[in-house]
Amino acid sequence: DVQLQASGGGLARVGGSLRLSCAASGGSLADYAIGWFRQAPGKEREAISCIASSDGTTYYADPVRGRFAISSDTAKNTVYLQMNNLKPEDTAVYYCAASWVVSTVGCSAVASMLRRATWGQGTLVTVSS
Repeated sequence: DVQLQASGGGLARVGGSLRLSCAASGGSLADYAIGWFRQAPGKEREAISCIASSDGTTYYADPVRGRFAISSDTAKNTVYLQMNNLKPEDTAVYYCAASWVVSTVGCSAVASMLRRATWGQGTLVTVSS
């Protein structure tokens, strides 16, 4: 089974940028849809972005659309989340997850990963002013 390793979190200023990475081993990310999720203190985990190589679909949640960009590098078996114009409300632990099922139906089903997916460990993003 594929295993995921998320990295790239850290401390950023308001308006700054960070790039998160989700590196896969034990399988090809091209066979999965990869979702990025975040969980802020006291809040539920939410889907913020997704990419599905099978049909080329991507997804962005409203709070991040236009500021975040998801991309994949098949040679490196890694999916990235470029986060620009960061806001304090972006502070959260960020997770990546993989789902073969979502890869077959497209990123419109990204929320289903909350119930069933392969998860990486989280990486903390803190945005301060």
